[in-house]
Amino acid sequence: MIRAVLLSAMFSLCASSAGAVAAAPLTTVRGLTAISNAEARKHLPVRFEATVTYYRSVGRELFVQDGDAAIYVYHPQPLHLVPGDRIRVTGTTRESFRPYIAGSAIDLIGHVALPKPFPATYEQMIRGETDCRLVTVRALVRSADLVPGPDASLPGILLRVLVDGGSADVDISDTDDRRLKGLLDAEVEITGAASGHFDSKMQQTGILMHVQSMEGVKMLKPAGADPWSLPITPMDRVIAGYRMIDQTQRMRVSGTLTYYEPGTALVLQNGSRSLWISTGSYEPLRLGDVVEATGFPNVQNGFLTLTGAEVKDTLTPAPVMPALFAWQELATGGNRGQGHGFDLVTIEGRVMAQVREATRDEYVLSADGHLLSAILNHPGRQSPATPVPPLKELPIGARVRVTGICILSNPNPFGDSGEVAFDIYLRTLDDVSVVARPPWLNVAHLLYLVGLLVVALLLIGARGWLLEHTLRRQTLALAQVERRRSRILEEMHIARPLEDVLTQIAALVSFKLHGEPCWCTTACGKQAGSRPIDLTNSSWRIVDREINSPNGPSLGKISAALVGRSTPDAAAREALAMGAELATLAIETSRLHSDLVYRSEFDLLTDVANRFSFEQQLVALTDAARQSAAVFGLIFIDLDRFKEVNDGFGHQAGDLYLQQVAQRMKRQLRAGDTLARIGGDEFAAIVTSACHRAELEEIALRLERCFNEPFTLAGRLVNGTASVGLALYPEDAVSADCLLSKADAAMYLAKQARHNCKQKLDGGPGSALAHCA
Repeated sequence: MIRAVLLSAMFSLCASSAGAVAAAPLTTVRGLTAISNAEARKHLPVRFEATVTYYRSVGRELFVQDGDAAIYVYHPQPLHLVPGDRIRVTGTTRESFRPYIAGSAIDLIGHVALPKPFPATYEQMIRGETDCRLVTVRALVRSADLVPGPDASLPGILLRVLVDGGSADVDISDTDDRRLKGLLDAEVEITGAASGHFDSKMQQTGILMHVQSMEGVKMLKPAGADPWSLPITPMDRVIAGYRMIDQTQRMRVSGTLTYYEPGTALVLQNGSRSLWISTGSYEPLRLGDVVEATGFPNVQNGFLTLTGAEVKDTLTPAPVMPALFAWQELATGGNRGQGHGFDLVTIEGRVMAQVREATRDEYVLSADGHLLSAILNHPGRQSPATPVPPLKELPIGARVRVTGICILSNPNPFGDSGEVAFDIYLRTLDDVSVVARPPWLNVAHLLYLVGLLVVALLLIGARGWLLEHTLRRQTLALAQVERRRSRILEEMHIARPLEDVLTQIAALVSFKLHGEPCWCTTACGKQAGSRPIDLTNSSWRIVDREINSPNGPSLGKISAALVGRSTPDAAAREALAMGAELATLAIETSRLHSDLVYRSEFDLLTDVANRFSFEQQLVALTDAARQSAAVFGLIFIDLDRFKEVNDGFGHQAGDLYLQQVAQRMKRQLRAGDTLARIGGDEFAAIVTSACHRAELEEIALRLERCFNEPFTLAGRLVNGTASVGLALYPEDAVSADCLLSKADAAMYLAKQARHNCKQKLDGGPGSALAHCA
């Protein structure tokens, strides 16, 4: 041990000496575990011997140990190693949660006994004190499953266990699911390499143990009872088995406030570390001040957070100056680069679209060939009366610089590509600034230049005239392309039908190809443009270009039929690429607009019209009936005892009940009738062609009877009823509001009558009460 320490000190002196020869390699695992990440970042050479404690070829996961010192080694090539192999590792150090080794060569020396496993506790593992060591723990198995591995052909076993009352995951390189029998609720002893779950900044978010096979799981005490022999518990009584002893320690953190949504969340940043903090506090805080927060650590969706926090502004300014990043820098993390999740950052991009939603403004930007959203939330906008700053209009195509919080879409930094999509959360409108206006090349400027060229070319005679004529033709062609492109972008902005926009895009590409036929085919098979009828003609050469989605499958393709060309030239490829980009933007913008329209007119839970759409239709139908002396009916439906469904079965079952009720009632109506959800448990139906009250009453009776059959909610049968009231135009009322009030009053009378019937029968025999219900 003394020799290892001396060697480590000698290597440190060599590495720090200016102008010295190349540093000698580190030769002990203990010496490697003693270096810091700052030293590991220098890619120090290493050459040491150690014993394999875990290896899995899929993922190249290799843990080695020498004595009580252990480290992780990454080698890009598959190896044939088993625990107990003694190996010699050559490579360089890398920075991570703890320094690890990027191996360049691994040589097998022999086979020895495994190191004695260290008896670890939950506290030691969650603090990372046993990282990479071979440990043994006593645990209680909560779940045991065969799950897909990094390679779909090589699954593995995943155990979720309790260690000292804390949760941990155990990854076992074994595919025999028969070994899982009898593990549930059993007390076991697990031996394996200690590791953890990490986010993009390599901050530990949980405990993970790597076990080579099921031989590393020893049964200590079987479950007291077979979980599958337990008595069936009623679904409304499963809460009786719930036990929760929360021993999470309160933590206190301090950092510069970089983001704040009162009553919701804030972000503190201290150097390269940032933390998302959930809070219910509405305390006035100032961005750029040092703020203290006290709360409870948690992991939400894989991200390390602080929850239930209280905050205090120290009134000490310490502003964070955000650096300018490229897209790839913000999208990478883990061992591939420094993560920037929740950091205050700056990025530049071109404006592709902008939209105001109910509670936020969103700007879609293109940066380094990737799309991202810059989002300004308006969390206080609870009603139309709440003032909201106007949308900051940005010119489409302008280059802008945005500053805000980097919000990653996925906490896992170990994906195949190593890149994770992200959005930027803005704090104020001042976080967006225009760096460069859209290209100045437009029709007015071009005509001005053409005029100057004409005057200049007239002065130099016939040769000048010929040159001027050539330039005019090229310039007018470019101006035509820009004019059409601008018109297409304007059509997208005003939400013209997608087929019309794709037809214009195909026409623009056809224009650039000097009239060659061009057409667009969407992923659903619809076509727009000028597609030749007979494509079997050998004179046609069909060239396709995929219409790529920024974050999903292909949106379709744009095609051109070229005549007499063996291969498409650069101009044809450029025209198709331009058309594909415009088509991508058009399809994505159309989808966004369609989604916004649908959300404004339909109830997202039951897929029927919402109150806003219902009231519009009722007013329009009333006005039309007044002009044509038509008759129509309105039926008001209120679900009885809906609160009991929610309280007894949970809100998820309540939502399922509303969905099934809506589907049943829709089937009772005729074509042309409208069903709408106008409240939590209230529905209304507009019957457009009810000629008399008896016809309306017949439809209302069908709606009542559709509740006769019980509903199936999470495997249980639930009986439901509804109270129905109706009103006929113009017999009962001549305005939309009065008609709705009449139907509501009729429904209330029906509900009261049902209630009175139940009260009269409450004292009677059970069969009579059931008949009234």
